[in-house]
Amino acid sequence: MNFYDGLQNAFDWIEKYFDLVIHYVVLLIELVGTVVLVYAIVSAIVGLFKRQPHVRLKLAEGIALALEFKIGGELLRTVVVREWEELLILGAIILLRAALTFLIQWEIKIERKNGNLTVSQLNDIKTPLTQDEDPPQEKGLFGKMFGKGKRNDSAPTKTPTDDGKQD
Repeated sequence: MNFYDGLQNAFDWIEKYFDLVIHYVVLLIELVGTVVLVYAIVSAIVGLFKRQPHVRLKLAEGIALALEFKIGGELLRTVVVREWEELLILGAIILLRAALTFLIQWEIKIERKNGNLTVSQLNDIKTPLTQDEDPPQEKGLFGKMFGKGKRNDSAPTKTPTDDGKQD
């Protein structure tokens, strides 16, 4: 056996175990996404029977979080893809899940605006996806391109006077 055969055997061994590890990690990530989805559905059903407010919003947040895990699993799966056909199928799945996530987040945003929620109600239904009350408008390239403009933190703010009216 020469050097090149030994090197080829080493690469084959590394590739075999790398593929195996990636497949198990993808399964774990997708399992987490499935558990999150099932939990969101069960808690929404329980919330419906208890007549809890904003059950629809909580369910949408859970679905969006589960889709994020599923997208992560699909992205990781692209590492071990061997053929263009598989890559195209994975790309289509990722695009569909990303579109679903976008639409759900858009609906959540509309629901939050139209729901007339108080700050305490918003805090009660916060999930890891919506921790910020007022996210920065210019985060990253897309925030700069599509942001609503710069915030002017140096602008003077109105303060109430002694009689309760504002200046």
